[in-house]
Amino acid sequence: MRLSLKIGEHDLETKLRKVSGFLEDGHKVKLSVFFRGREMAHQNLGRDLLERSIEKLDYDIAVEQKPTMQGRYMTTMIRRK
Repeated sequence: MRLSLKIGEHDLETKLRKVSGFLEDGHKVKLSVFFRGREMAHQNLGRDLLERSIEKLDYDIAVEQKPTMQGRYMTTMIRRK
């Protein structure tokens, strides 16, 4: 699921509902934040967004891959315990 630093709270909740459905079905989910232009200087905000997204999910989440930068994307892989 691709996220943006400028995502609104309601849009984030909508995407996380979709992620919850995938996790309920037993799938792994890759969360990524795309950085545009000068947003690259604020990678800590992207890491905070990913951590906040994981906290909002109601399940016992196992993080398979910690947040890492891959070009302009910061990605993490999660699954249900």
